[in-house]
Amino acid sequence: MLWLVLLVCASPMIASYFTFYVLKPEKRNNYGTLIDQRAHPVPALASTTLDGKPAALAQFKGKWIMLMAAPGACMDACRKQLFTMRQLRTMQGKEMERIERVWLITDQEPLDTIVIREFDGTHMLRADPKAVQNWLPTDPGTGVSDHIYMIDPLGHLMMRFPKDPEPRKVHKDIYKLLKASAVG
Repeated sequence: MLWLVLLVCASPMIASYFTFYVLKPEKRNNYGTLIDQRAHPVPALASTTLDGKPAALAQFKGKWIMLMAAPGACMDACRKQLFTMRQLRTMQGKEMERIERVWLITDQEPLDTIVIREFDGTHMLRADPKAVQNWLPTDPGTGVSDHIYMIDPLGHLMMRFPKDPEPRKVHKDIYKLLKASAVG
């Protein structure tokens, strides 16, 4: 009788250990891919503003950074990403002030003034393409310019969204990040 009582009392704990360590859940709660911060620390990129003044990602410390990297000749895919970033920030409502948008330009091509005006509010920094490619992780078969990244307010690269992301799912991830974070 004693063994039966112990088994009944211990069964929830045994079941929880079994499901946690043996039956790993396949479904994720997030849409974007979480990035190990220790493997991809934010480097001190030698970046400049469009007018050549030194600038760094560290100047945005204390805010969430939505980041993309692409060449200066901004074609349709680039414009779509810039538009998506702008809309995702706007979708956050009163929390949108906690997010900064940054475009790392990976070459010295001159930017079209229409793009600069259309995406006003996006911080445009020129950075070394090799340093950017070495730092930002990608999905297999994609490049750095195919993704949108999130950097937390403490300056850690933490999330990567897939190529051609679904804005509603990205919005949901960002909403959860902002809700859970008291920083930034």
